[in-house]
Amino acid sequence: MDGRTPKVKTPATTKETTAIGRDKERLAEKFLVSQGLKLQARNHRCRFGEIDLVMFDGDTLVFIEVRYRRNERFGTAAETVDARKQQRLIKTARHYLQRTPTMLPCRFDVVAINGEDHINWIRHAFALETF
Repeated sequence: MDGRTPKVKTPATTKETTAIGRDKERLAEKFLVSQGLKLQARNHRCRFGEIDLVMFDGDTLVFIEVRYRRNERFGTAAETVDARKQQRLIKTARHYLQRTPTMLPCRFDVVAINGEDHINWIRHAFALETF
């Protein structure tokens, strides 16, 4: 013992986590635009929650949840979109559609990003009929 306090890795602060999240959302948006999607809205918020990206894929309105995991020690980024999160996204999407009505078909996608910025785009990740 030399009297020094051992270094302990502390979890990221909320501010750092938010900054990382916004960075990964921009990365996902850039990727999706390169795949032909067109941006409609970013970070739609209401009392039910937030939808990261709302985009058009041809004639389909797509609600997109972006998830990031530095590593998979506690599961993959995609696995964090559980049934409870899906319900919140669906409620938030319904709120969006009440304010911005459309007759277009809709779907829910997840963009999962890992620590090396590998992007896994999961189209039709879950369906409205699930709930």
